[in-house]
Amino acid sequence: MAPTAGASFVSSYRLTRAILLSVIAVGMTMAEAPQRRAFAQGKLDARYVVTLSGLPIGRGTWVIEIGDDSFTASASGATAGLLRVFATGQGQSAAHGAISGGQLVPSTYASRIVADEKSDDVRMVLSGGAVKELAVNPPTVASPDRVPVTEAHRRGISDPMTASLIRVPGSGDMLGPQACQRTLTIFDGRMRYDLQLVFKRLDRVSSERGYQGLAVVCAVFFSPIAGHVRDRYAIKYLAQLRDIELWLAPITGTRVMVPFRVAVPTPIGLGVLQATEFVSTPQPSRATARTQ
Repeated sequence: MAPTAGASFVSSYRLTRAILLSVIAVGMTMAEAPQRRAFAQGKLDARYVVTLSGLPIGRGTWVIEIGDDSFTASASGATAGLLRVFATGQGQSAAHGAISGGQLVPSTYASRIVADEKSDDVRMVLSGGAVKELAVNPPTVASPDRVPVTEAHRRGISDPMTASLIRVPGSGDMLGPQACQRTLTIFDGRMRYDLQLVFKRLDRVSSERGYQGLAVVCAVFFSPIAGHVRDRYAIKYLAQLRDIELWLAPITGTRVMVPFRVAVPTPIGLGVLQATEFVSTPQPSRATARTQ
């Protein structure tokens, strides 16, 4: 491989890896404005595979439990297949919080990613949609070309894991445009960004185990706000994309929808996060259980 071709491949690989992380991030960072209706109760146990140009490069799990007055959500994943030839990585993230007045109110969020023998840890304590405590390791490196994160950027936000739940208000059919029409404000401990969702269509999806039926497909537009390096190629590439798509499917027994599939174009093929298992079950509330 000639030096120029080799440099091009390495650049494309690095960008693609960054974008594939964004595939997971987009798939796991969807939120909405607070709603006032009460939540129903349900549980989701899902398995996902990440592919690049149809080749498997990662796998993950996602467990969500929604109760009467609290919720938990956790995800884990690791590289697999072809990507392990170039790099190895694994990660976990989790959030816990209360349910009050129909709102998800996160209290803690933590994530840990280990890749190429380097680790990245984020821990947040939140209250009322604002970050009260934040610990990141290693610390974000300050530089003149990095947009600084201010205290204002840490208010009115969702952490990535709590934000993975989209509640559709009302009592009608959830599978419609209302699931998509929103702009999401997200802070992941290092970067503040918006994701604008726009309804595109309904599509039928099928997992190997669990959900088979309609999903709502949203277009996703990424806008970096703070914490990023303005001239970084991966950031500019993602901000310019107009064909990221997100498929949302419901958790049985609730009015909550979560990502079933995410598709993001990369310079060397389409990156896709896809549910292979999507098993959701309604859970009786404590009040219902007491009357039985």
